[in-house]
Amino acid sequence: MDACLGEEDVKMMVDCIRLDRDCANICFTAVELMANNSPFAAQLCDLCAQICDACADECEKHDADHCHRCAEVCRRCAEECRRMAAMAA
Repeated sequence: MDACLGEEDVKMMVDCIRLDRDCANICFTAVELMANNSPFAAQLCDLCAQICDACADECEKHDADHCHRCAEVCRRCAEECRRMAAMAA
């Protein structure tokens, strides 16, 4: 998100920045729920995977290296979230 804010055309990055923020927030929340053995962890992990995929999709639209790295990390996170959701279900 910070790297996107440093881009010359920040207006072009608005959707990317919003999804980066949402993705980071949902990931932190998913970690907290898993750490607390919440009965809602599986559901949140499933939602987290969806948001990570949406973030990766948006990041892949941009040519910046930081966006491509972000997309890769988001895809890996989505895979792990789906695994966690399946294990907890």
